[in-house]
Amino acid sequence: MKKLLFSTALAALMTTGAHAEIRVGILHSLSGTMAISETTLRDVMLMLIEEQNARGGLLGEQIVPVVVDPASDWPLFAERARELLTVHDVDVIFGCWTSVSRKSVLPVIEELNGLMFYPVQYEGEESSRNVFYTGAAPNQQAIPAVDYFLNELGVTRFALLGTDYVYPRTTNRILEAYLLDHGIPQENIFVNYTPFGHSDWSSIVSDVVALGESGDQVGVISTINGDANVGFYNELAAQGVTADAIPVVAFSVGEEELAGLDTAPLVGHLAAWNYFESADTPENEAFIEAWHAFTGDPDRVTNDPMEAHYIGFNMWVNAVTQAGTTDVDAVRAAMYGQQVPNLTGGIATMLPNHHLTKPVLIGEIRADGQFDIISQTEPVPGDAWTDFLPESAVLESDWPGLGCGMYNTETQTCVQIQSNY
Repeated sequence: MKKLLFSTALAALMTTGAHAEIRVGILHSLSGTMAISETTLRDVMLMLIEEQNARGGLLGEQIVPVVVDPASDWPLFAERARELLTVHDVDVIFGCWTSVSRKSVLPVIEELNGLMFYPVQYEGEESSRNVFYTGAAPNQQAIPAVDYFLNELGVTRFALLGTDYVYPRTTNRILEAYLLDHGIPQENIFVNYTPFGHSDWSSIVSDVVALGESGDQVGVISTINGDANVGFYNELAAQGVTADAIPVVAFSVGEEELAGLDTAPLVGHLAAWNYFESADTPENEAFIEAWHAFTGDPDRVTNDPMEAHYIGFNMWVNAVTQAGTTDVDAVRAAMYGQQVPNLTGGIATMLPNHHLTKPVLIGEIRADGQFDIISQTEPVPGDAWTDFLPESAVLESDWPGLGCGMYNTETQTCVQIQSNY
């Protein structure tokens, strides 16, 4: 009955879109391999819009969500983005999870001057004037996670396991360079990529176990995405791999993904995010209470990308209010310096490079599928261009100052087309 009521509410929201002046596009996979992660992001956007409408809407208008399903099909993301902007005439898009889906959408929103908020940790190496990145850059997740392995757990052999697409490959390029800089020899770095939806993990987990036969401490850095995580963690349990023996730190596994797993054998494994549901703050308590009321399910979990949408949506609302219009150029100009409280404490600030300040949290998996927060930093400014790849170390992004997302500090030239800033 709860599912029926929720679906009915969604249909009611969708059918009011024809006469609305303010439309929000929601571009998340509701089917396919990424639905395990992205469906919840659709749902939290519906909640945020409902809450804002209850407060009187925006600029005197009700906000109407326009939901499309790109179905974990990367080219289809581009088609659905074009549909949102040209057919549904949305004022903003909240969407994507994987970097390959975001890369698919980029040419469309840049051509049509759309605006998108991207809520998931990613590999960096990008700054588009049409995207605000509310998830973590590598210096706000991947690098701190490796530092934890090096400094706290004494890991000397690293297995970098990822899904075969741009985010894991670019992130691991950065991490390999970082590990080499910190004295880890190349032969102590094992890298492996698998397709989306990969299910047979027996030989790969066996290879990881073999890394520790010398007696060195092995650690796994996981950029595995989507439902492939189910098979990976099940195989760890099947081979008796505990967190004490070979700790895993994941960048794409949160409360939502753990909800479908037997977490008892995974206790002690780690995840690096900027938010965990277990954060003890009044803001987070209110957010969780609202989420349970909206879904009608007191067991429905929250996670990091949901907080990113919470921050991004509220910043967009504030920028639209400040600009007095939903015009993309005016809203973009009003976004710089916007501040919204994090659900874990402190303040998120939008930077000139279209990235946020975010605290870095390391969480330890508990038997109930939640995380004990064992490490938390002050907010860290997101770096669009990593310092650990030579071709990127010379780049900076400053849209309101330089009108550029790829300014080369050595040649003092902008690689991208100049904007009007």
